Amino acid sequence: MSLLVVGLSHQSAPVSVLERAALEPQARGKLLQDTVSAEPAAEAAVLSTCNRVELYADVDKFHAGVAELSTLLAQHSGVDLEELTPYLYVHYEDRAVHHLFSVACGMDSMVVGEGQILGQIKDALAVAQEQHTAGRLLNDLFQQALRVGKRAHSETGIDKAGQSLVTFGLEQLAGGAPVNEWAHGKRVLVIGAGSMSSLAATTLARAGVAELVIVNRTLARAERLATALAEERGSGFAARALPIERVGAELDAADVVVSCTGATGLVLTVEAVEAALRGRSSTLAALDLAMPRDIDIAVHRLDRVRLVDIESLAEAEADAPMAGDVDAVRGIVAAEVAAFGAAQRAATITPTVVALRTMAADVVAGEMARLEGRLHGMDDKQRAEITQTVRRVVDKLLHAPTVRVKQLAGEPGGAGYADALRELFDLDPQAVAAVSNPEQERQ
Repeated sequence: MSLLVVGLSHQSAPVSVLERAALEPQARGKLLQDTVSAEPAAEAAVLSTCNRVELYADVDKFHAGVAELSTLLAQHSGVDLEELTPYLYVHYEDRAVHHLFSVACGMDSMVVGEGQILGQIKDALAVAQEQHTAGRLLNDLFQQALRVGKRAHSETGIDKAGQSLVTFGLEQLAGGAPVNEWAHGKRVLVIGAGSMSSLAATTLARAGVAELVIVNRTLARAERLATALAEERGSGFAARALPIERVGAELDAADVVVSCTGATGLVLTVEAVEAALRGRSSTLAALDLAMPRDIDIAVHRLDRVRLVDIESLAEAEADAPMAGDVDAVRGIVAAEVAAFGAAQRAATITPTVVALRTMAADVVAGEMARLEGRLHGMDDKQRAEITQTVRRVVDKLLHAPTVRVKQLAGEPGGAGYADALRELFDLDPQAVAAVSNPEQERQ
């Protein structure tokens, strides 16, 4: 295993850099293809959220891998490599596994313990699978990360230690008041119908808002969300879906606007917000969860507008998580990293063991053929009994060494046992490679 991750997050970079480095959905596929086309990388996956961009790869050379992945991130994000480099972090092998498992548990999130990251990790794996850039290592890694994250949430109170980014943002918008009290009876405009926008719409609908309007570039998605919320809340709840072109008109009547789209430009300019404020005395509360931002940062200077965005959330202090739960999650992560590393190391010797047993079977078959040539009087029953006896002898001789070598290979520093086994039994390297890559053998 030569797992490498190069990335940046709210922990390492200012929001202004993260905003520019954010990857559009269509750019992620191209980044993955370019990564596996590069010499050091055999597999690739990209985890891109509102506050992190990370490129994972299985590489055969560490330094060349770091240089290549850093360059690719710069090229596809549009941020110059020289500017991006000071904010990049690098994790390798077990430290890379530890990093992803911690991320999956919400330990590296802006709000500790938030569970939305699990869906984003699942999406990252799905994209890599669709692009055919996730092989055995990254499939195993990301699937195990999902299991570790779920385990952390089910076995500890980490999800109570923090809040989802959406809930945290709404609470910041409410100035510390309970969302259910603050949002009750308000008219809300939600821009976008993706996971973050859907979560915000659902949270606000359950808080008892008077009316909810969802605008989206794909009207069908907005309609599905509005219908689902109307069905959940009952016939007395008003939820409407409109095309994105109606955002300006609906902003005029809104008390609260929440925006999270994948747009590369601004969705709400300062001029549009100023126009919506004319003729009204009430305050407009705006929550921008997009990266890059949907709402013009200049809106901060307007009177009668309270804007909370990713940058202000990063500066805010979330409730301190319970130390016991954090320690428990750290223990889970440490144990899971050790188990994952042992399993990966043990898996590297499996092709060698399979090749050894195949060679042994070939030896048995050859010796039986030679014996049949010398003992012409054997009947089928005698031949079967002798063959079974020879096979049992070979299996017993190989059982203890192969079981023990798998155990040893799973321990730290056990990578050399596969080489020793190949050398001791004079195994054909091509036979071992054929077990590791059966597709190549068929070709």
